[in-house]
Amino acid sequence: MCRTTMAATATASPHPHPHPHILVFPYPAQGHMLPLLDLTHHLALCGLTITVLVTPKNLPLLSPLLSSHPPSSISPLVFPFPSHPLIPPGVEHVKDLGNGGNLPIMAALTKLHDPLLHWFKSHSNPPLAILSDFFLGWTQRLATRLQIPRITFFSSGAFLVSIFDYLWNNVEKLQPLSEVEFGHIPASPIFKQQHLPSLFKLYKRSDPDWEFIEDGNIANTKGWGCLINSFDALEAEYVQWLKTHVGHNRVFTVGPLSLTGIDESDRGNSGSGWDLNDQALTWLDQCPDGSVVYVCFGSQKLLRKEQMEALANGLAKSGRRFIWVVKPGTIREQDEGYGVVPDGFEQRVAGQGMVIKGWAPQVLILNHKAVGGFVSHCGWNSVLEAIVGGVMILAWPMEADQYVNARLLEDGMGVGVRVSEGADSVPDSDELGRTIAEAMMEGGGMKGKAKDLKEKALAAVSHGGSSMKDLDRFVEQLGQLGA
Repeated sequence: MCRTTMAATATASPHPHPHPHILVFPYPAQGHMLPLLDLTHHLALCGLTITVLVTPKNLPLLSPLLSSHPPSSISPLVFPFPSHPLIPPGVEHVKDLGNGGNLPIMAALTKLHDPLLHWFKSHSNPPLAILSDFFLGWTQRLATRLQIPRITFFSSGAFLVSIFDYLWNNVEKLQPLSEVEFGHIPASPIFKQQHLPSLFKLYKRSDPDWEFIEDGNIANTKGWGCLINSFDALEAEYVQWLKTHVGHNRVFTVGPLSLTGIDESDRGNSGSGWDLNDQALTWLDQCPDGSVVYVCFGSQKLLRKEQMEALANGLAKSGRRFIWVVKPGTIREQDEGYGVVPDGFEQRVAGQGMVIKGWAPQVLILNHKAVGGFVSHCGWNSVLEAIVGGVMILAWPMEADQYVNARLLEDGMGVGVRVSEGADSVPDSDELGRTIAEAMMEGGGMKGKAKDLKEKALAAVSHGGSSMKDLDRFVEQLGQLGA
């Protein structure tokens, strides 16, 4: 679709850069990387020439993208992963460290500033802009030195961007408070300190790594513009607030990006369990519409033994059909009970539910007509995939951006209900079962609101939709750079 738009624009008013060359710099965590690669695919279809910066062990993640476009359109730029005392040799992705690895990985990647500067200066046709993840805010400094624009990619929603911006611009004043009121943004939300994004809570003033991260987060809304993996019907008031706050219109909502990727059915597959996954989809075919609860906590979170038992008992007591995806831990973690399904549970619930250990085709499951609810940690990718599936969220936020996302779903859109909260909390299984059972009934209209929101998400990425218009507007303005 975008190629047609570009051709029409070029006929009316030739761009100084008919195929603008940009550098895309993803952050190596699944929730950040997948949506930016989806966006990169779409930007290539729009006629951009793109160089994607990765480190060696992350290069295979580009394979679907590189095989779908000619080298003249998308090419990789591979830099060695910089060393850091807290990162074991050979580790280049957050999944190998857990969420606690974000700080050292963010700090390590700042060391690519000088190699990148050299690469730009020695390139015969250097990129005219840098599009980088919001965890790579230091690239604003690089862009300033190169005298080119930096565009921030937010893999999260506009509500979180608004919260993040205020927190990092007032970090020392806000960090000691037990709760923070965001009176200046729509709905004036108040968050307890423990529910604020993990990165902010962990900030240490005296640590030079943290100074880089603070500066980078402040820089994220100070650049040329930002692209947000969201859509107007979900967050219109926060998008408008951001435009007013930054003082220009270059805030583009381009999501849900999972709908614009190459092939969404196999996202994040580690190559395991397809027979069982086929079995799960066949089982869903035999279930009534909207009767199944899908349970999954993302690619990084492992529940400890007591939490696994509480969740298992809650699912059984709910009386509702379910599919529970359990991420397997290391041998040591399993020995300590992390991610271990209680003995005899699968036999006890045979017919009511099934357990998948390892990877599952989440997008396909959430889009199945039998699925009506999603017990989720509320990571943003999972939130968007639930919205696209027309499924309400049974929220168990734990860390990072998850409390903010859960608040948006519950209070803002009415498509979510809290079933537990906290990375270490052990829910009461009777109460958990009752909450799941009640939410899965039609009462409250959450299912209806979820279906309506799905239609709005699909409309946003269809021809003439709000996200497609913003994408075209972004490409057009990018083409005018250097005029």
